[in-house]
Order: sequence, then structure tokens, then C-alpha cells
Amino acid sequence: MKNPMIKRSIITWLLLSPIVISALFPYAIMVFTSVKERGEVFSFPPTWLPSTFQWNNFVEMWEVTQFGPALVNSLVVSSATTILVLILAIPSAYAASQLKFRGQGAYQKYLLITQMLAPIVMVIGLFKMLAWLKMIDSLTGLTLVYAAFFLAFAVWMLQNYFATIPKELEESAWLEGASAFKSLKLVFLPMAKPSIVVAAIFTFINSWNEFIVALVSLRSSDNFTLTLKVFSLVGGRYTVEWHLVMAAAFLATIPVAILFAWIQKYLVQGLGVGSVK
Repeated sequence: MKNPMIKRSIITWLLLSPIVISALFPYAIMVFTSVKERGEVFSFPPTWLPSTFQWNNFVEMWEVTQFGPALVNSLVVSSATTILVLILAIPSAYAASQLKFRGQGAYQKYLLITQMLAPIVMVIGLFKMLAWLKMIDSLTGLTLVYAAFFLAFAVWMLQNYFATIPKELEESAWLEGASAFKSLKLVFLPMAKPSIVVAAIFTFINSWNEFIVALVSLRSSDNFTLTLKVFSLVGGRYTVEWHLVMAAAFLATIPVAILFAWIQKYLVQGLGVGSVK
């Protein structure tokens, strides 16, 4: 029994290996470039591995780019956006899935339509709105914009999961005297943990990687997020220190990689929501 399973696993990995190599190849180039000397980055013919590992590149990059404050800004904005989205999305998804109201179908379609709009389409309107609210160059304003963008996806995803929870469980809570809020807290939230985690992951990562809105709304380097800080190493420069750019990009991916590794089991469970009832 074990031999056929092992053989099948080996064949599967061999078939998937070109895809895995293609996906990991850019990251390998990024890591190796980040520890090369500046002259070796532009050498011809190019070398794949550095002759000597220059770990001091990370120290230099940290000091030159003020990477620490940008890292804190990204963590604050992404975490605040995720918390705000979950606070608003969970009761909204509960109402959309469990309560009947006029225009419910149109509301659900509206949630899907909003996902088709890219931030760049509305960037001028967003800038005018932030200027009217006097939130230009404000991390609070950026957080509110991100929350508005990612709220619809979180509501749409959570309501699909809430709809799979048997109605009898909520009715049992009602018979015990629980209110709608208490049934949400005691019945739905514990069972919907995988879906909530997935919504939180996607919100955090999208906030972490977003560039266009941050570029338009932030002005001072003290408020720059990581995407803007990495961009500042490339944009508007006569010479680009690619070893520092790759070092910054590599460090910027570490928090997301840690997040994925930490809660990957919830991600797998959450991606299968609604597949069985």
C-alpha cells in the first residue's frame, strides 16, 4: 500500500517541479543578488552565486533607506486595516447570510462588482476625498481607504461560510435565550474560524503589498510604507543599487512568509469553505 502511494507522490512532484522551479526562481535571484558585491551584480557574464556573501548589504540598506520606520508603518497600516475590516465584515456577513431583507440579491451582486474595480481606476477620486478630509500624508487615511477596498471581499467570503452553518444550531441558541449578537459570538465565530483567518490573511497581504494608493496619498518619507521605500531605491535615480534593492525586497517578504507558515492550516481549511455542507 505504501509503495504505490510513494510512487504516486514522486510522480506528482516530478510533474509539478517545473512549476515550482519557475515560481521560486525569481526569489532565488533576489536572495543571491542581495548578498553580492555591487560590482558583481553588473558583471558579465553574470554569475548566479556570489563569490563572497556580503551580509553587510542588509545593514547598509537598513541604514541608508530607513527601513525600520517603513517596516513599522506597514505593520501598523496592515494590522489596523485587517482589524477594522474584520470588525465590520463579521456582523455584515452574518446579516447578509442569516437575515432576509429587500435588495439582498442586489447587495450580494454589488459585493462582487466592487472586486472588479482596481484602485488605480479610482485614484483621482480617492485623492480628492482624502484632500477634503485633510488626510493627505496620513497613515489613518490610508488605513481607511484600504479598509473600504477590502471590506467587500471579506463580507462576500464570510457570508458564504456563514450560509453553510446549519440553521438549527442558531435556533438552539435562540431557545436558550441567546440574542442575535450572542448566537453570532457563541455559534458562528468558533465554527467560522478558518474563513475568518483566510479573510484576515488576504486583507493583510493586500494592504502590505498595495502601492498605487500609498504613492498618491503619502508625501513625507517618515510615513512611507515598505512598497514606497523599496520604490524610492529605484525611482528617480541615475544609478540603482540593485544589491540594496534586492535586500530590501527580501526583508519585505519575510513577515508575509512567516504569516503564511504560521496559519497555513487555517488557509487550507478556509479555501475549501462551501465545498461541502
